[in-house]
Amino acid sequence: MRRQLNTLYVTTDGAWLRKDGENIVMDVEGETRARLPMHMLQGLVCYGRVMASPALLGHCAEHGITVSFLTPNGRFLARMEGPVSGNVLLRRQQYRCTDDPVQCAAVVQHLLAGKFFNQRAVIGRALRDHSEKLAPEDDAALTHAYQRLSRIGDKVLGELSLDVLRGLEGEAAQAYFGVFDHLIRVDNPVLRFKGRSRRPPLDAVNALLSFLYTLVTHDCRSALETAGLDPAVGFLHRDRPGRPSLALDLLEEFRPLMADRLALSLINRRQLSERDFKVMDSGAVLLKEDSRKNVLVAYQERKREELRHAFIEEKVEIGLIPFIQAQLLARHLRGDLDAYPPFLWK
Repeated sequence: MRRQLNTLYVTTDGAWLRKDGENIVMDVEGETRARLPMHMLQGLVCYGRVMASPALLGHCAEHGITVSFLTPNGRFLARMEGPVSGNVLLRRQQYRCTDDPVQCAAVVQHLLAGKFFNQRAVIGRALRDHSEKLAPEDDAALTHAYQRLSRIGDKVLGELSLDVLRGLEGEAAQAYFGVFDHLIRVDNPVLRFKGRSRRPPLDAVNALLSFLYTLVTHDCRSALETAGLDPAVGFLHRDRPGRPSLALDLLEEFRPLMADRLALSLINRRQLSERDFKVMDSGAVLLKEDSRKNVLVAYQERKREELRHAFIEEKVEIGLIPFIQAQLLARHLRGDLDAYPPFLWK
């Protein structure tokens, strides 16, 4: 079991990060604003105009601290890391498996089965916890989507065509996001969901979802590297230069729990409001800087929560689950497990 280490998020515009002994120091306009020991760090994520000294970057590379650079709205730009760890034989097996249509489809089946199950769990929780507050039309729409996701989930395990599996994913996304607005319990029209939009996000809910998906992707990529897998070579997502396809594959299982559910909680509990978002001239909607910090705190708190992992039958912190799933995928590729056991949120 890998101990969950901290990820440091730097969102202060114009920050200069440097090494001082075994500490990371943040200076802003020549004034020291923060100091943190590095021995507990696993990742360093820099948003916007954040700079780092060569000495700090070298220390991070040498000690396995991954440094990622993102735009102010969370779009991935670059990632710096030291020598790649892991077993070359495992990676060769990964490449062979992704090139074999049957083996590849077998992994995709279970990835999508986990995703659909967890999407259904988000809807199921709303039906269970707030049924008395739901309008009849909301209740009917959510019940229909829940049943539709169940039917799609039944289909996916009997299908070995990658094209058909990707088609089922699209059908499930339509069913799930088609009722996502029914899960929002605030009346403010600015905080309503108008359909999934990504590049750029065109409303506040999409801006929040995209930001959270970026955070989870970063954790998935770190987990895959830790397990010795190549995060760039995926099963569901096709290879593309610069895209962490396997990290995006692994992300699919965690979107409902680590991002979608958290986004709904932040909105429904009124921890975020219309004032936390800004609209750009292009029409893109972004989280404001202080609001990003609040979301990061909520994300880190969610990662410390515990739940029971259905496969290993142990209680684990949510932040550890990507590492567990990466290890299970590696065990499947090595032949230790007959199939990849997806993460099922119960």
